[in-house]
Amino acid sequence: MPNNRLQTALAKRFVRLLSGSETGKPPWLAAVAEGDEAGLYLPNQAPWIVHADFATLVGGIRALLMQALHPGSLTGVRQHSRYQDDPLGRLAGTIRWLTVTTFGPTNANHAEANRVNKLHTRVQGEYQTATGETKNYKAADQDLLLWVHVAFMDSFLRAHQNYSKRPVPGGADEYIRLWAESVKPLGLETAPQNEQELLQTLKTFDGQLIVNEDTREVLKWLKNPPLPTLAKPFYRLFFFAALATLPQSYRDKIGERALPLWFVKSQTTNILRLMRTAIGHESPIEDAAIARLRRVGAWE
Repeated sequence: MPNNRLQTALAKRFVRLLSGSETGKPPWLAAVAEGDEAGLYLPNQAPWIVHADFATLVGGIRALLMQALHPGSLTGVRQHSRYQDDPLGRLAGTIRWLTVTTFGPTNANHAEANRVNKLHTRVQGEYQTATGETKNYKAADQDLLLWVHVAFMDSFLRAHQNYSKRPVPGGADEYIRLWAESVKPLGLETAPQNEQELLQTLKTFDGQLIVNEDTREVLKWLKNPPLPTLAKPFYRLFFFAALATLPQSYRDKIGERALPLWFVKSQTTNILRLMRTAIGHESPIEDAAIARLRRVGAWE
């Protein structure tokens, strides 16, 4: 019983940190639990397995590092995001979309996509390209949607491959193919369908990636965001774990010395496993999603 009370307390603090919820329950739990429809994914499919794993904590940081290298996505974050004043609030918005899209019913997926699309209408302006030209942009531009998508997809996949013990059903190709469905409601119909296409797509962006003073400011913030004291040592490890899995060309641009992957791999995997044990293996989101799937006859 004391152990259960401790796990409950730790779980509530963890949820509060990631979502801002004072109750210790994810505020999007109802969106996942309610409804009479299935959703995009089932519990035995690759996106469900990957996104339910704590390795996404590393993948999320890695994705932000990648996105900071593109002046378009960087400008959108700097000019239209509250990341400096309310970093956990911005994080909660991203987690909400990821969670509802992965585990929620179809109607909740559509509602969440509409929310994001509405936010995107306000994100526009101009930025300096890698060649010094001034370019107008909107968050809904196909090239920016594609870059943000592949940065997240590649990052969650690489983090899982390196820091999780759970195999990905169908492997990388199946994760990429299935997760491409998630961005169609956002207006992106040209997402990669397999790992080869993912790598080719990433390569097409190489000439667009730069590091300037604005980039360095965001990268400095990403290395040391204003988190609660107890969370900082874990975040620092996850930051270097994210950095260690980036391609060398990205690390060279960032200019941050990476710790060896063999070193951070064992450290990170063990810490993530310890966190999972400390918090408990129950997942309110997954439990609610499975209960809904069983109720509608989509899962036994």
